[in-house]
Amino acid sequence: MPAPTRRMKSPTIFICDLQEKFRPAIHAFPQVLTTTQKLLTAARMLSIPVFATTQLRAKLGPTCPELQVDSHPHLSAHADKSKFSMWIPEIQSAFASLGSEKREVVIVGIESHICVTQTALDLLREGHRVYVLADGVSSCNAEEVPVALARLRAEGVVVTTSESWLYECMGDAGIGEFREMAKLVKEEAGRTKEGLQALLKGKM
Repeated sequence: MPAPTRRMKSPTIFICDLQEKFRPAIHAFPQVLTTTQKLLTAARMLSIPVFATTQLRAKLGPTCPELQVDSHPHLSAHADKSKFSMWIPEIQSAFASLGSEKREVVIVGIESHICVTQTALDLLREGHRVYVLADGVSSCNAEEVPVALARLRAEGVVVTTSESWLYECMGDAGIGEFREMAKLVKEEAGRTKEGLQALLKGKM
């Protein structure tokens, strides 16, 4: 039997504009943060590069402190922007430093129909495999979310859930990190269910 290997060779996490000023405005914002925290924990375990942005930080505030993005050991870039897409020069430069291979990029954050959508389209144009987590994105108006996800699917984005994506990252229960990851999934099961109910119920 060959040695177990991960299913995804070059996973990468993009965190889009999860800022303090948006906390009261975004539908199910606490659940989006919970999903993002779970991804960041998994990124520590699996050594996945993390990219994050803020939108006009001086006006709209910093990234939510509970994410602790700046202290993450695998943070590649945390950039401010005015452009809606995360695919700005600072992010592009840090992304290029990872290597020339095409990557599997997962996006969480806000807003689903604006910054998340435009980031996904730019990454698709660059030839990367793009995933958007339905339990990790939202908008001010909840009704925008299913419309955005339907469009993204039509454009070639894989719309999935956080738990599905984490298991696809691993691909094999024989990898060294599996037990630690399975423990994380079990510990987060209740919050994962809450996120799915808040963000997906009756909308997919």
